[in-house]
Amino acid sequence: MAESGSFRGGGVGDYKTFRQTSRDRLFHEMLQSTKVKESQSTWKVLILDKFTVKIMSYCIKMSEITNKGISLVEELFKRREPMISMDAIYFIQPSKENIIMFLSDMSGRCPLYKNAYIYFTSPIPKELVAYIMNDSSVIPRIGALIEMNMEYFAIDSQGFVTDHEMALGDLYGESTENSRNYSLCLNTMATRIATVFASMRELPFVRYQAAKSSSNSTEVSARELIPNKLAAEVWNIISKYKTTMPDFPQKETCDLLIVDRSIDVIAPIIHEWTYDAMCHDLLNMDGNKYNYEVPSKSGSTAEKKEALLEDHDPIWLELRHTHIADASERLHEKMTSFMSKNKAAQLQLIAKDGGELSTCDLRKMVQALPQYSEQIEILSLHVEIAGKINTLIRDLGLIEIGQLEQGLVFGNVGTKEVINFLRTNQDVSAENKLRLLMIYASVYPEKFEGDKGAKLMQLAKLTTNDMNAVYNLNYLGGQVTKKASGGNFSLRFETQKKKLSARKEREGEDETWQLSRFYPLLEELVEKLSKGELQKIEYPYVNEPTPTKQEGLNSGAPSQKCLNQASRSAKSRRTPTWAKQRVSDDGNSRYSVANSTPLV
Repeated sequence: MAESGSFRGGGVGDYKTFRQTSRDRLFHEMLQSTKVKESQSTWKVLILDKFTVKIMSYCIKMSEITNKGISLVEELFKRREPMISMDAIYFIQPSKENIIMFLSDMSGRCPLYKNAYIYFTSPIPKELVAYIMNDSSVIPRIGALIEMNMEYFAIDSQGFVTDHEMALGDLYGESTENSRNYSLCLNTMATRIATVFASMRELPFVRYQAAKSSSNSTEVSARELIPNKLAAEVWNIISKYKTTMPDFPQKETCDLLIVDRSIDVIAPIIHEWTYDAMCHDLLNMDGNKYNYEVPSKSGSTAEKKEALLEDHDPIWLELRHTHIADASERLHEKMTSFMSKNKAAQLQLIAKDGGELSTCDLRKMVQALPQYSEQIEILSLHVEIAGKINTLIRDLGLIEIGQLEQGLVFGNVGTKEVINFLRTNQDVSAENKLRLLMIYASVYPEKFEGDKGAKLMQLAKLTTNDMNAVYNLNYLGGQVTKKASGGNFSLRFETQKKKLSARKEREGEDETWQLSRFYPLLEELVEKLSKGELQKIEYPYVNEPTPTKQEGLNSGAPSQKCLNQASRSAKSRRTPTWAKQRVSDDGNSRYSVANSTPLV
């Protein structure tokens, strides 16, 4: 589902990542805003709900919050001690439950805090504003009541999620279109996507994946209309920013393309061989957190540690999108280079009788070479991670599985090879067999008709629940039918969907590393979008560019002339405003405070 995204933009010298933009907003529009600076309280309390705790944790470290005058961070629904001499900053979602809790904090004769500065993640309904204003004891204690319009998780330097883990079930499950969860999920998702553009101060042309009617009927399923519905809701919210948000663009400045998982069901299933993907696939990481053990200084018990694989780690930034074989090779080169340039490190190697240094040896080197401790710590961490991944690849037989997966996708292998693999590799994990069958079903759906699916399940020794995951691919674009005589499902994808499941070898690209030829179809779509080659009939506009009389005869993409006039062409696009630095008094880049919408 279109609940995540990533960004590019900016030129050399004025480039800012999406996470930096989000971080700047939290600092300069909330923690250090003009309103907050008017407070007489030197130190303040920051109150967060469960959702905003995550927003903050993805962007800001606790030490940075303290440096901005926040003495304490507390959760809204936990018991808190009164601090009547201090002001509080509330960063919360505009829900009735949160408003009730806020009023209980600040109303009456004995409020918890002296004054309150309230920042909402998204637009607050008028009835909730009225609910607050009805409490006369609270109004004098409100220093600010502002819509921040920031309700997403900046999980990466260039990516975000809207936190809808159950979106597939809520939107694509059986008979869900009339449910409360369906409408709530769409509305909330649209609101959160819209706040991304509030942060970037970008007004997009909104495009979406058009519904494709069934080959047997002119009817369009409710599931196929989801991208259309979501796109319409997103545009409805974003377009209001033009009048409610100061300094928001009045003309379109970028593109937003909304698609659903049916465009490529293979990408999240197939084994991806980059360092980043392998870490998350094989190491049971908690988000970007990697847990590991090191020998304690006493040597008695192992010491548990954790590392965040994020932007502050230069080796992670360099290697995360490289093939695992390339990453391993580069790490070996880095280690060799380090050893050759440091005499003390060479002595350590000589003491090892010229043998290979283990991760434990590297940690001993850290103690021997304190001036290089940080460098060696990071390097040894990645040597350990890469070594563990390569061991798992070998132990799990992933190279053979990966070759079969990519062979299916590119049409090099078929049913015979899949059957033979399942027969001769009974010890393969249930997860990997399931992933293989899901790819097989995406490319050859007819092989699961009738009792064929049950036979494959028996051969793979998968459970009924496992096979339901295969059959549930139908909900992403096919038709689910049941045999009258039994309970087996028939997997029938439309012809057009089946064609989308295949990959064509890309011309002019050499496969430097084994198993590196797979690519997600979204990559093709984005390339076509940037070149103005995305067909309007397949990906219509919600807010369509206005063509000239001559150009109106063309039903394809908008003309380059039209795009240039709006300053949004792929070749001459301006530097996105969210990527531009604004220098504050202390010399640091900052974001305009005018981005928030004050309510009082």
